[in-house]
Amino acid sequence: MMEYTPPDLDLQGLVIIPPAIDPLSPKNMALSADDARYITNQFGIDAERPFLVQVSRFDPWKDPLGVIDAYRLVKEEIPDIQLVLIGSMAHDDPEGWDYWYKTVNYAAGDRDIFLFSNLTNVGSIEVNAFQSVADVVIQKSIREGFGLVVTEALWKARPIVAGRVGGIPMQVEGGGGILVDSVPETAAACVKLLEDPGFARQMGRRGKEHVREHYLTPRLLRDDLKLFAKLLGV
Repeated sequence: MMEYTPPDLDLQGLVIIPPAIDPLSPKNMALSADDARYITNQFGIDAERPFLVQVSRFDPWKDPLGVIDAYRLVKEEIPDIQLVLIGSMAHDDPEGWDYWYKTVNYAAGDRDIFLFSNLTNVGSIEVNAFQSVADVVIQKSIREGFGLVVTEALWKARPIVAGRVGGIPMQVEGGGGILVDSVPETAAACVKLLEDPGFARQMGRRGKEHVREHYLTPRLLRDDLKLFAKLLGV
């Protein structure tokens, strides 16, 4: 993003190239609805009831506690709602573990809140399944770089509710998501999407088309080739 360019940087060959996802990778390849629901059911999710999902590290900038607060507001309107939080954990990341336990405690034993990680056998295929069938995907970041997890969810034609930070706005400008700045806004956006499935499906389709055009690896390769040609003066 041009916003990340230092103000005193003066390079004639400066090129802005957004990242992209591989649509054929296990995390992004097409799964049938039956396969995705079968996988989510193995983890105790009731696929017949609506659920929200956020896939991100367990750290304060991804605001999992704020996601839980938003879920609790949504539950006042839609009692059947479930929440899934999925994160990647590392053995040598004590701060990540501290925030994991903080999130577990904040969930306060709610049977409709599910916390998973790579250490509980949730890998790329499982993340794919959860993103593919979630009623709403949340990315309530307070700070963000680009946020490829948003791209991944949009590619699966899921409606997004996401923080207005970093590279997220440029990803949802195609109409695939709702940008939010607070817990109440997050909850209100989720309720709107859950109560209007037609609107949610339309938003999901728009998001997928936006990703197809801008954020897949063929576009990234094309940009790289253009950059090399420019550097070589071709």
